Amino acid sequence: MSSLQPHSFDIGNVPVGRGRLFLIAGPCVIESEDHARAIADAVQRIASDLGIPYIFKASYDKANRTSLKSFRGPGLAEGCRILRAIAQSTGLPVLTDVHTPEDCTQASEALGDVEAVLQIPAFLCRQTDLLVAAARTGRAVNVKKGQFVAPWDMRHAVEKIRESGNQRIALTERGASFGYNNLVVDMRSLPAMRAFAPVVFDGTHSVQTPSAANGVSGGQPEFIPVLTRAAVAAGVDGVFLEVHDNPAAAKSDGANALHLNRLRAVLEQLLAVHQAVKSTQF
Repeated sequence: MSSLQPHSFDIGNVPVGRGRLFLIAGPCVIESEDHARAIADAVQRIASDLGIPYIFKASYDKANRTSLKSFRGPGLAEGCRILRAIAQSTGLPVLTDVHTPEDCTQASEALGDVEAVLQIPAFLCRQTDLLVAAARTGRAVNVKKGQFVAPWDMRHAVEKIRESGNQRIALTERGASFGYNNLVVDMRSLPAMRAFAPVVFDGTHSVQTPSAANGVSGGQPEFIPVLTRAAVAAGVDGVFLEVHDNPAAAKSDGANALHLNRLRAVLEQLLAVHQAVKSTQF
């Protein structure tokens, strides 16, 4: 088998690349243990009702905030403790960003025996040492496609991880820079990247307007449903959504987050589109 052929694998009880749509969802950053648990529990109930496999996401640190004064999270040790506790109490796999090779080792050790995904932020998707370190933990790795990277060039990230001994890798589309302070999604990128790895579509960062409002990122969350429907129709393996119970008060990326009370309706639409695509294969 060529190293660039698509691979299917499991993340705990979540199948990736096996023809079943899965969900990655949660707040951008861990704001508190109580808040993270509340979101995880609420989304898990919805996902369970709809029969969609679910990975809880929330990062212990957001290292690329626009302002030095912006909230970044509780830090690696405390954040991984919270993620591990949530995974243990819910049975869910968890996902967090990592930013340095040292983060990969330390976070993996702190997460212990729970099923967890290490996510490479878009701005860091070309960083060889980071990709190799994430791969060598043995954890599943989700690489966000850089806003500046052509989709076919993401095969190089895939090669670095697979050649480091890790076959559990997914790629996530989150939009491409289009001029200043704007992102667009080229739906051709989804099948292009899916030729060599399972692909996730990030429906919330794709509607972000980076650093557009006096140094703070804005967003157009009203377009989340239409873009995610289009992505599922294009044949993605999973959907990534940042979800918050009060986006206006979120400590990170609230302007482009999906309100928790809209999640069920959006997922119902996505599952209907996914089923229609499966039943009408060309």
